[in-house]
Amino acid sequence: MILNMKKRLLVLGMAIICIFGMTACGKAADDTAANALGITEEGAINYADQVLDSVRTIVDQNMQEQYAGDAVVSAALTSWTSAMEDIGEFKSITDHEVIVDKDGATINVMIEGTEHNAVVEILLDGELTLTGITTNVQYSFGELMEKAALNTILGMGTVFVVLILISLLISCFVFIPRIQAALTRKKDEDTTEPEAVAAAPVSTAAAVTEDLTDDYELVAVIAAAIAASEGAASTDGFVVRSIRRANTSKWKANY
Repeated sequence: MILNMKKRLLVLGMAIICIFGMTACGKAADDTAANALGITEEGAINYADQVLDSVRTIVDQNMQEQYAGDAVVSAALTSWTSAMEDIGEFKSITDHEVIVDKDGATINVMIEGTEHNAVVEILLDGELTLTGITTNVQYSFGELMEKAALNTILGMGTVFVVLILISLLISCFVFIPRIQAALTRKKDEDTTEPEAVAAAPVSTAAAVTEDLTDDYELVAVIAAAIAASEGAASTDGFVVRSIRRANTSKWKANY
């Protein structure tokens, strides 16, 4: 029993030693990488604070246009301005985190705001050149779930609207043959109307012929009246004869 207890204590002690050894090795590795880049943790923190102060000053004084040509700084200013809508007013810097490896360094600056907290991530490459600054707002679990639900509802609503529009378009295909038939019928009516108009002069000619026949009869009557009047004035003139109305069918046949 005592022997088993000693073995357990020995195993526990070895585990604790290994944990501390790994922590020390990790810190040593970070220190080695930091030394290789020529930057210390304190220097990285001071640099990050200066960068954050510069970003805040530029935004507060509305000097963003002066840095529009610098892609890194312009993106940093845009990220900070967008995040401040949720952060509220800047209160203070609460903590720093410096991560250094052979490829560069990452400096996280934790800030406190009146509405939300945020983390400003500053990225440096292997030559300690600034490559990016991003401000990430820290939301609560409930806020994240609410945003996810809103995004889901918005996406599903968009899909349903598109499906409804497609259904309406498909239902309108039924009216296409009807519209086509109506257009064809109208075209046929337009082509038959000139034929009816062309046939009209024939009937007009017939009416003119009938009117001329009546005119001929009237001329004959007038001529007879003139002859009668001349015959009454002189015996050498025309001889007035009685006029009988001829058969209409024969009269028309002669003309």
